[in-house]
Amino acid sequence: MSHSRIDVTVSQGPEELDRSARVRLRWEIWIVLALAIIPSSLYAVISLADRATRDTALADQTTTLNASRDARPLFDALLQLSSILTDLVPVALVIWLLWRPTVSGFRKLGLDTRQPLGDLGQGLLLAACVGVPGIVFYLATRALGLTLSVEASAQEITWWTVILLLLAALRAALLEEIVVVGYLATRLRELGWATWQIIVASSLLRGSYHLYQGPGMALGNVAMGVLLSWWFLRKGRVGGLVVAHFILDAVSFLGYPLAAALLPQLFT
Repeated sequence: MSHSRIDVTVSQGPEELDRSARVRLRWEIWIVLALAIIPSSLYAVISLADRATRDTALADQTTTLNASRDARPLFDALLQLSSILTDLVPVALVIWLLWRPTVSGFRKLGLDTRQPLGDLGQGLLLAACVGVPGIVFYLATRALGLTLSVEASAQEITWWTVILLLLAALRAALLEEIVVVGYLATRLRELGWATWQIIVASSLLRGSYHLYQGPGMALGNVAMGVLLSWWFLRKGRVGGLVVAHFILDAVSFLGYPLAAALLPQLFT
């Protein structure tokens, strides 16, 4: 795909929107974020305030990413599946909102099958660029007392919990990269925002809903957001971002318990 084609896909000039269209677009953005992201950000802020005001230091507290919903496996699985499906509704919404007669929402976001090998290769590259420094950053901020002990899953690893954890990783990848990066960058570019403004807005939003893990990990996710939003604005595709995010979460959700068992002194 040429750079000129990418520019057409990712952005539309602000001169194409009249005043009423711009107002409507701003309301659309706030409604989408209120449905998809802002509740998580509010929860994260409240959770951090709660934990920061306890007698126990942040570094001595634990947060679980994929907690069990019910003691009985069948109902636990059903509850987790329903939560995953519910979280994917805003993803479907933004794809529909971006849909035009001449181009689908999937193609506008770069979530199609035109470049499968390219998306896979970019995803692997981005996962490596984020994953290795991410582990070092996590351990460093833990040592500084800025990050809680993050437990990937409190569930016993079985065949069905593996499937649920992979689905949870896919859910996070689709929701965050499509809404927080692809959709938001596309709409803000249509409103005439500069590239650096879009990157800052998307990255800070990503960091906000990770505050429940502590300010250290929130800052790390801001840095991750800078890279991923810049990459999308340059390439015009979220496919690689979704692949990278899925790999990172899948490795974290499934590899973390094994690493914690082998190296407990680093993860406790």
